[in-house]
Amino acid sequence: MSEICPKCGLPKELCVCDVLDRETNKKIRIYTEKKKFKKYMTVIEGLTGDELEKTTKELKQTLACGGTDKNGVIELQGAHNKAVIKKILLSMGYPDSSIEVA
Repeated sequence: MSEICPKCGLPKELCVCDVLDRETNKKIRIYTEKKKFKKYMTVIEGLTGDELEKTTKELKQTLACGGTDKNGVIELQGAHNKAVIKKILLSMGYPDSSIEVA
């Protein structure tokens, strides 16, 4: 017998909790800021919980950079093209209306 999702009560194969979390998500904001020693960091904020770790891992692998997720914020090393990050987030299933590029 398959496992049951604790959130929705459906079997794991039919669970849609991840999709619903992405659709009901707040605004995702992408911007770049300057850190110590004139180094740039691309910041993505507005994600929470389990999706934060999954999204961080996917972005780091796709962009071939280092980074971390702290306090609900994804920090990627380097000044990355915000349009590329938006395209990656769209391919991961986040709605276009919730992504804001600053």
